[in-house]
Amino acid sequence: MSTPNNSLPQHVAIIMDGNGRWAKKQGFLTRVRGHESGVEALRRTATAAAEIGIRYLTVYAFSSENWARPKLEVDALMSILVNALHKELSTLQENRIKLHAIGRLQDLPAVCQRQLNEVIEATATNNRMTLTLALSYGSREELVDAFQHVAREAASGRLRPEDLDAKTVERFLYTTDMPDPDLVIRTSGEQRISNFLLWQISYAELFFTPVLWPDFDRPHLEEALAAYAGRERRKGLTSEQVAPNVA
Repeated sequence: MSTPNNSLPQHVAIIMDGNGRWAKKQGFLTRVRGHESGVEALRRTATAAAEIGIRYLTVYAFSSENWARPKLEVDALMSILVNALHKELSTLQENRIKLHAIGRLQDLPAVCQRQLNEVIEATATNNRMTLTLALSYGSREELVDAFQHVAREAASGRLRPEDLDAKTVERFLYTTDMPDPDLVIRTSGEQRISNFLLWQISYAELFFTPVLWPDFDRPHLEEALAAYAGRERRKGLTSEQVAPNVA
């Protein structure tokens, strides 16, 4: 990839969309095969991201709204999750990828929580890249949880209302130990955020691709990174303020 390291995003977030449509397009009778192929796409993408030099990769794996899907599909997704965590541990270790998870993880089946914790512990010392799975995740729910923490701090006298600021809120977000995403990629041609990291992506660059998630591969990631490298990230400043000083 030709993008120089100083133009790489530190944190990439991906809304992995299109598994069901991919399965239908391929002629499969159920969406499950699309989800299984989606795991393969995640393996390829995470490996490529680590090799390219991305430090944080966060993927929308299962939203809080997904619990409303048909029970057979939800059960299949939970089974795929457990099997993938077990199967992909070697890939994570070989690429020195640390696994992390965010969301209301307590809502996951016990077997999923157990397998997830085992892989998180097994990869805890890996330091090449952090792969975060957003599971049973919704950004509005995350903000509610954070505000409840803030309210408890205020009720106990440990926080004065006038001292509340953005940094205080961020301390109670699920992503407190990570930098905000610089780039958000959404596959399948849809152009919306879908309750994903609403606070954290306030200044992120957005990249939408028509590629269905199971077909997503390194060239598609590189295309998104190249688009990111060509954008001017001002964050409220002028072009002159963010331009490098020229001697």
